[in-house]
Amino acid sequence: MRWTGKIVGGLVGLWLFGWVGLLLGILIGHQFDSGITGSSQAHVGQVQALFLPALFRVMGHVAKSDGRISEQEVAAARAIMQALRLSPEQVQAAIEYYSEGKRPEFSLEGAIRELQPALRPNPQLAQFFMEIQLQAALAGNGLAPRPRARLLQVAALLGMGSGEFARLEAIMRYRSQGSWTRTETPGGQPGSHDGEALRQAYALLESSPAASDAELKKAYRRQMSKHHPDKLQAQGLPESMLERAKERTQQIQAAYELLCKHRGMR
Repeated sequence: MRWTGKIVGGLVGLWLFGWVGLLLGILIGHQFDSGITGSSQAHVGQVQALFLPALFRVMGHVAKSDGRISEQEVAAARAIMQALRLSPEQVQAAIEYYSEGKRPEFSLEGAIRELQPALRPNPQLAQFFMEIQLQAALAGNGLAPRPRARLLQVAALLGMGSGEFARLEAIMRYRSQGSWTRTETPGGQPGSHDGEALRQAYALLESSPAASDAELKKAYRRQMSKHHPDKLQAQGLPESMLERAKERTQQIQAAYELLCKHRGMR
């Protein structure tokens, strides 16, 4: 495995933009090592220059879309800044970007189209972008209809279909809840779980009720392999993101166990 791009991209990103830059640099460096990008340094600079401004401008715009911004929405944005380990200077810049997104003249489509060339070679970054937007919206307004419509527009501009958006929304809702919501009959019989919890579980495994038991098991194994922390660590994922990967594998395990119980699988 080639590591030069990951190391250089990660160090440059860390030096210039802190932990967020480290993540972006490693991802872009991985593309360089794979021979996908022709000019990694230029592309790293492009992503780092566009990602954070677009992230918080869009976040502010989405929060404003259903009227005035509540204290809970502001707190959600602040929590994102803290989770991303932004420096004081970056926090101040993020606040300014957030305010720009609230203005009537802000163009959501223009902001995303400016970001598109930087994310096109890196679909992982597009998903990361949408995950953060969904996290902020769910914590801020519960993803009300108007904010949801705005995020669907963002997803479409980033090349994400409505089905993929629904799957990602289900995953983020699960994360915000912290557990699978379900109801059981007094006897706790299989098949008595709440339909929404089952839908979220299938979405997390990228499967469906129509899948056979064998297909469901394959989907479970595929997701566990894809998100296993050890595998991601070997690819250069920073320590701060490994906890998120561990949470994801726990969620996948819980989803599979729920579906096995529902189906009566052993």
